[in-house]
Amino acid sequence: MPCADHPYSLAMKILFRLCAFALVALPAFAAEPAAAPSARIGQNVVRARVAGLDVLAYRTGVQNVVTFRGSLPAGDRFAAGGNVAIATLVGELLDKGTTRHDKFAIADQLESVGAEIGFSTGSSMLEFSGKCLKKDLPLVITLLAEQLRTPAFAPEELAKLKQQLAGYFQRAMESTDYRAGQKFSEAIYPPGHPNWQPPTEAMLAGIKAATIDDVKAFHAKYYGPAQCTLVVVGDVDVAALQAEVGKSFAGWTGGVKLEDAAKAPPTDTARVQTVFMPDKTSVTVVWGQSTGLRYTDPDRLALRVGTAILGSGFTGRLMANVRDKEGLTYGIGSAMDNDTFTDGDWQIEATFAPDLLDKGLASTKRELTAWYDQGVTAVELAHRKTNLAGSYKVGLATTGGIASQLLVTVQRGLDVTWLDEYPEKIATLTPEQVNGAIKKHLKPDNMVLIEAGTVPGVAPKKP
Repeated sequence: MPCADHPYSLAMKILFRLCAFALVALPAFAAEPAAAPSARIGQNVVRARVAGLDVLAYRTGVQNVVTFRGSLPAGDRFAAGGNVAIATLVGELLDKGTTRHDKFAIADQLESVGAEIGFSTGSSMLEFSGKCLKKDLPLVITLLAEQLRTPAFAPEELAKLKQQLAGYFQRAMESTDYRAGQKFSEAIYPPGHPNWQPPTEAMLAGIKAATIDDVKAFHAKYYGPAQCTLVVVGDVDVAALQAEVGKSFAGWTGGVKLEDAAKAPPTDTARVQTVFMPDKTSVTVVWGQSTGLRYTDPDRLALRVGTAILGSGFTGRLMANVRDKEGLTYGIGSAMDNDTFTDGDWQIEATFAPDLLDKGLASTKRELTAWYDQGVTAVELAHRKTNLAGSYKVGLATTGGIASQLLVTVQRGLDVTWLDEYPEKIATLTPEQVNGAIKKHLKPDNMVLIEAGTVPGVAPKKP
């Protein structure tokens, strides 16, 4: 299951990817135990359309604490053909003051009750999240609505944000993880695909060129309740929640709904692309392909589990052999990604010391080839099923974990009963299904290999 999104997601997602190979990851704000009832989750979710929003409430046994997650379609994909930085700029300005309160007043109100509200922009969605005491939920919903509906968009805040973001992306350019991940995106997704990441130079140019009028126009066009989802979990008074949402979001209109995008073309030719970066102590490697699969497609779950056997965590084949036995890497793993809203990708990521790069790649290719040719064993699959079931339960042991999984389930177009069906679907997978999915959807001989860092034998480009 996916990690929560993050501000400046283009860079942050890549910079921290090597720390997130597990299929199930705990989101931010997930420290509050859920004390969930033993009954199945789906049947206890109360879902209703309130003031145009899709509102989901799930009451757990936790006392006095409420956690929420939400999203609306206003991510980077909607900036295609225009200023590629504008969606990120709008999302980052939401907590910089509204037409009613400046950012300091909002921060004071939240801090006075120990509450949190945060925003982040991904490739498809603007996401928001937070946490508060039950008694303070009316205040927090009011402030959330205010920030989403009537941000101030003060020119001085835009000027400061532009400077901060430009510095951030310039620093990111010095990260081998960032450069490798971005080059991989450019290699397997065509421009205009929702998962295509624009060159950093284009982001910097967009940041520089953006005006307040651009920001206001994007907000006016894409922010609204059309496909806005709000998930609230914890000590929830459902009637009171719905009443507060109805009051705070009354009269809000507009927004857009996600439309299906054309699939990325298959990765049908092996390529090696090198991003030479002088004086780096490691080389980041990304090796993979587009899959043409969304999360809801047949074979997707089988392929995810097979991928976890190859390279999820310390029990995956890649870590056990390339790192633990041979000592060739700082970290290595395999994952499937970017498939919630559109077709995604499959990749191996690793870091090697420059003088161990060739040996590391050879070892990685050996493990990939054996996994593809011979498949996973029944013993490996049984072990991974147990591991995934345990990780999944841990992920649902907090209010934040439940809220995140409910939100992503809705984003994928699945019914909320999927939260209960997921472990059951995992339990029924057979080695034949897993190995069949691997052979059907992956082509190791056609994968793209990206190397970023001080790659031996590669001359730096002359300025």
